Amino acid sequence: MCGICFSLRWGDADNEQFEDLSRKLQVANAARGPDAQGLHKAYVKPAVDPSSHLVLEFYASELRLRGEGAVVQPHEKDDDVLCWNGEIFDGMDISPEENDGARLFEQLRRLDTPGQIRDLFASIEGPYAFVYYQASSQRLFFARDPLGRRSLLIHKPSPASPYFLLASVSAGADPRYEFDELSTEHIYCLDIHRITRADELILEIPAMARRASSTDPSKPFAEPSKVNPSMPSPEESPSVTALDQKRHAPCAEHTPSIGRKGHARLAVLFSGGIDSTVITFLAHRYIPLDEPIDLLNVAFENPRKVKMQAEGNLGGVSKKQRKARERAAKRTDEATCTSYDVPDRVTGLQEVEELRRLCPERIWNFVEINVPYEESQSARPTIESLMWPARTVMDMSLALALYFASQGAGQVRNSPGAEPISYASTARVLLNGLGSDELLGGYGRHRTAYNTGGWQSVIEELQLEIDRIPTRNLGRDDRVISSHGKETRHPFLSLVVLDFLARLPVNQKMDPRSEVGLGDKMLLRLAARKLGLVEASQRKKRAMQFGSHSARMDGERRGDMLLE
Repeated sequence: MCGICFSLRWGDADNEQFEDLSRKLQVANAARGPDAQGLHKAYVKPAVDPSSHLVLEFYASELRLRGEGAVVQPHEKDDDVLCWNGEIFDGMDISPEENDGARLFEQLRRLDTPGQIRDLFASIEGPYAFVYYQASSQRLFFARDPLGRRSLLIHKPSPASPYFLLASVSAGADPRYEFDELSTEHIYCLDIHRITRADELILEIPAMARRASSTDPSKPFAEPSKVNPSMPSPEESPSVTALDQKRHAPCAEHTPSIGRKGHARLAVLFSGGIDSTVITFLAHRYIPLDEPIDLLNVAFENPRKVKMQAEGNLGGVSKKQRKARERAAKRTDEATCTSYDVPDRVTGLQEVEELRRLCPERIWNFVEINVPYEESQSARPTIESLMWPARTVMDMSLALALYFASQGAGQVRNSPGAEPISYASTARVLLNGLGSDELLGGYGRHRTAYNTGGWQSVIEELQLEIDRIPTRNLGRDDRVISSHGKETRHPFLSLVVLDFLARLPVNQKMDPRSEVGLGDKMLLRLAARKLGLVEASQRKKRAMQFGSHSARMDGERRGDMLLE
């Protein structure tokens, strides 16, 4: 994980306002890459106005996860410059000892045309955002991966703020600067040498399609695959074995090469649900047995929920759930239980026991991250700044959970019922189960689509899910989690896995005719049972903000409302 900050301005446009913003942006992006930071400036005289010059400022920070030697960004040679925030998992042969950004820079410097650069990125798989300056052509290229798994924000120049800015994370809301998420639809190419004063720096940014031809099979990672529109014969069985094989590679095969024996290098955002449990189990197959795996489980003290517990069963909790909570309560003191006995804590504690039965040789650190109400409220300004330009009530509820979970500061117990011990996760890579609901029909709206329009409506809804992935939450989540110097990986959102699941006939992935907890994400539930995760395979979907109680702490405001 790295931070990127780039600015383009006229040489006489420096002022105190810009310098202040530049410092704030560098501080915010330095937190993403605590191991090293670097700054490089280039000066370009546009061909149309050689009497003046443009200043290109590249800043990057580095979170070292791959390679043996220390790497300082930006990558720079012969006036070519690359700021790289990403991982290359496929499409380029890179050994664990090599730095993928350095290897990519070597490849880019061999290319001449914009089309060649576009084709290079269409042939590699992994989460990324980048800014690349090609000195020979005086062109600036920048983009995010097709799913938007890494953040890159853009500020287009205005009369009041005549600067072009790109940054992994902003410095928060500022009326002088309007940052937006950079679209993932294109790779952008800016001809620096053609910029004139009359342009007010930049009015339009040329964009290239991510592939030259929609039928070009040699560019498998140019864009997400389309959902299979066909209906198979009823006797065809779900492709459980194939799913198991496809999901291995992007899960934990590329774990960080730097770490100390006996310390966790990998953590999972863990609720005990089927998504987080399956990726945890598959990660277990790749991580050496002498290394623990941290299971990060977050719970919030929510005054509304505490009041409901005190006044009775106002939430309509079932008898089975109440008994499960009572069993979990025995492992903690009574006061803690009242505040932090949230649904995700209950299922998390249940599921870690299943993992311990299946994998007794592994040390599973179940990290209880308990967030007092006052602490969550005091962190809101910081979180609001990180998630900007996302700014709805739901954005805050989700960002709160991700911020504290990824921080990894909590407590562990040597055994159920033992006294808690303070613990801070050292893992730099976090696995996130996001994406399975979109690809495998896990939302209630997929069942509704079937009830109103049959399989055809379900297929159309699943295609909409894939189309919406790049514009939803991934950039926001990246900005929040990376503020702790951690990197998130999404096994379900590998383009390899997405392609495999998209191509499957819809009735091999889900069966909306079956009950909730069985027909939704049917293929994944079958795969979980095959792995031995019987309890996890039966759990129903629960949104993170409700499972952790990070939502609706003060009232019943709608999730789509803007923050005040």
